[in-house]
Amino acid sequence: MGWTASGLALTRSLNVPAMDIAGLRNRAPIVAGIGFASIAASRLWRSSLPFVSNRSTPFACFSISSDSSEQSLVYAFQVLSIKEAVVTDKAPAALGPYSQAIKANNTLFVSGVLGLIPETGKFVSDNVEEQTEQVLKNMGEILKASGASYSSVVKTTIMLADLKDFKKVNEIYAKYFPAPAPARSTYQVAALPLDARIEIECIAAL
Repeated sequence: MGWTASGLALTRSLNVPAMDIAGLRNRAPIVAGIGFASIAASRLWRSSLPFVSNRSTPFACFSISSDSSEQSLVYAFQVLSIKEAVVTDKAPAALGPYSQAIKANNTLFVSGVLGLIPETGKFVSDNVEEQTEQVLKNMGEILKASGASYSSVVKTTIMLADLKDFKKVNEIYAKYFPAPAPARSTYQVAALPLDARIEIECIAAL
């Protein structure tokens, strides 16, 4: 059992060092077949794992063929997974065991944000409009600390203590997100942390 030309070319182009082939034999194959290792590797690389289009992401793809059976096994795995926490004192600190935001694979995941004043940890007021304004300002600081902005946001989720506040929230929300507005979901919930009137979380592209 030896390396195919396609397997060597791919690993060389990605600057991946040679690895123990005997150890790879015991791994469950992602793609197996006869005489299509290079095609399978290409499809797997470009469609199943789109994040490897960034060559800065370490990635290895191996093709192993058997001279007797002409069967090819393609193994693909990400060598290093990057997850980075975002921390800024210009937005309220997390209220529990979670991060203000997480960067992963060129995507930013922002935790639910409340209308708290960062310096005091207190609500700006009991008014839903003022809380909404403060929520979005706090979110903006987290986005900025992550190298993103309101225009980077692709999805938001709004949680309201009372769905009757929907129209009031929309009027303020619309000022922060330029067209095309991000995808969005809005829910009324039984309760929010610290009896907040509103909480918003988002996902942004980096």
